[in-house]
This record gives sequence, structure tokens and C-alpha cells, in this order.
Amino acid sequence: MDIAALAALAAEPAAWAALLTLVVMEVVLGIDNLVFISILANKLPEHQRNQARRIGISLALIMRLGLLLTLGFIIGLTQPVFELPWQGPIGEHGEPAFELSFSWRDLILIAGGLFLVWKATTEIHEKVDPHQTEGVMDTKAKVATNLGSAIVQIVLLDIVFSVDSILTAVGMTDDVPIMMIAVIIAVGVMLLAAEPLGEFINNNPTIVMLALGFLLMIGAVLIADGFGVHVPKGYIYAAMAFSGLVEGLNMLARRRKSPPDKSLH
Repeated sequence: MDIAALAALAAEPAAWAALLTLVVMEVVLGIDNLVFISILANKLPEHQRNQARRIGISLALIMRLGLLLTLGFIIGLTQPVFELPWQGPIGEHGEPAFELSFSWRDLILIAGGLFLVWKATTEIHEKVDPHQTEGVMDTKAKVATNLGSAIVQIVLLDIVFSVDSILTAVGMTDDVPIMMIAVIIAVGVMLLAAEPLGEFINNNPTIVMLALGFLLMIGAVLIADGFGVHVPKGYIYAAMAFSGLVEGLNMLARRRKSPPDKSLH
């Protein structure tokens, strides 16, 4: 698209409305990715955490821009590649309760959801019973917390979230420049929020468990989406916001009940 076409696009109010909507949507969709990156980065030595966050978010930007440049390939991911012969249970109106034809998008979402469920479950188990990581488990724990391993896991989830994000954006507008600008702005917001969010999660152990619960729920939703059971994302983010509000009130109550530091007097 040349400069004249971009100028004409910038003069349209509908284009600005689409850009604002896409930015908000991309930021909201990026919360999942950001929480995962923050939890994974916090397991690294302190001097490597910011590096892991920056690399992970930069790779997310590169992947999303690359996918936008290959929209034909991305749209092709929604075409069915195989079907299962079993018809499955029937819903109230005579339709299948879930889809048994799968596209590459469905397979990516299912694989990503399974990985997210496995990762969240492993992290929760480690938090609940940390003594299990002693002895034989120490080697596995060290392998899982080096920078290279963290980047590989971030890249795997970046692929899943990027495909889901771009396909959602394609459904809202046909203008690639608008989508690219929205992605750049949203990833910029993620980059700015990554360090404060990571420190907040690291300094509040109960928030870590809440965030892992979010990842477990998001993984289950990705698997369901891959099987054609579409859960409106508004419900998911409303539940996350409500849980965050309740945890914020709990943190405030604990702070009010904690005795004052006598060393300050």
C-alpha cells in the first residue's frame, strides 16, 4: 500500500474506530501471553528476567507481523484438514455437541491448550508441594528454569496466542496496515507493562497462584475452542477481573491486619 492510500485510509473515521477497537482487543488478548511470560521469567535468576521478558514480547511482535504478511496462509489454517467418523453427542437442536472436523487452527489451539494446562498444573504442584523438587527433581527444575528453555516455552505459546490474535483481527477488518499498527501499539503496551507486572506477581505469592489458575482456565478454553466449543472471551476476562478484584481486597485486608513495623519508631 502506497503513501497516498495510507493517507486516504487515515482520513476515514471508520479506520480510526477500527484501529482503536483492535488496539483494545489486542491488549486484552495479550494479557494471557503476558501473564505466562511473567510467571516463566520470574523463575529465572534476577539478572535474566528482563531479558527473557523483552525477548519473549519481541518474538510475539515479530510472529504477529509475520503472520499479517501471510494472511492467505493464515486464513487457510481455518480450512478443515480431517474429520473423525464418529458423530458425537447431539445437542438440543439436533446439531453435534462439538465439531469433529479439525483445521490447522484447531490443532494449534488444542496443542497450545494442552501445553498450557500441563505447564500450569506443573507450576501449581511445585508451589503446593515444593519438597518434590528436591533430590532427583532438582535437575529437572534447573533445566526448566534456564534462559534458553524459558525462551523456547515462550515461543511455543507465542505461536498459539499469535494465531488466535491475528485470526480475531482478520474477522474485524480487512486493512492490513490498521492491523499492523494495532499489533505494534498493543505489543508496546505489553513491553511497558511486563516488568511492573512481573515484579508485582513475584512480590505477591498469592497472585502467582491466581495467575496460574488463569492459565489453567485459558488452556481449557483453548482446548474447547479447538473442538468447536466456543466460550465467549468476555466471560473469561470478566471472571479474571472479578477474581483479581477479590484478591486485591484480600491483599488490602491482610495489609490492614498486619502489625506495624516497630523498627520504624
